[in-house]
Amino acid sequence: MAGWIIYALLSAAFAGLVAIFGKVGIKDIDSTLATTVRSVIMAGFLLITALMLGKVKYLSSIDNKALLFITLSGIAGALSWLMYFVALRTGPASGVVAVDRLSVVFVLVFAVLFLAEQLTWKTAMGAGLITVGAILMTIR
Repeated sequence: MAGWIIYALLSAAFAGLVAIFGKVGIKDIDSTLATTVRSVIMAGFLLITALMLGKVKYLSSIDNKALLFITLSGIAGALSWLMYFVALRTGPASGVVAVDRLSVVFVLVFAVLFLAEQLTWKTAMGAGLITVGAILMTIR
């Protein structure tokens, strides 16, 4: 099995835990505050990780274009988390996560439009199945 698949599966498992821990954690607090606390904890954890792995010395290697897109990615991620926690506060965890995973479909569309990736019948079928799955998981 390719290394990236193992990391992607671990990412998916941890994302599943985000939903469960988040749903319990935001029960009695504002979702924006919860997202803020979560991001501060993440920033601290990642800073410690970067320091321990000796990655901080490479900060100067980030050029302006990379920094711009990393910044845009950070803003998009923050907006995603804000919306995710608002949805999670009021909706069922399984439904919120199912709809959130439509991000896979959005990535496919954006990759075709902006990164010149190819849309094949397999990727289109996969996106269609993900969409149907999200719909089925949100219908009560």
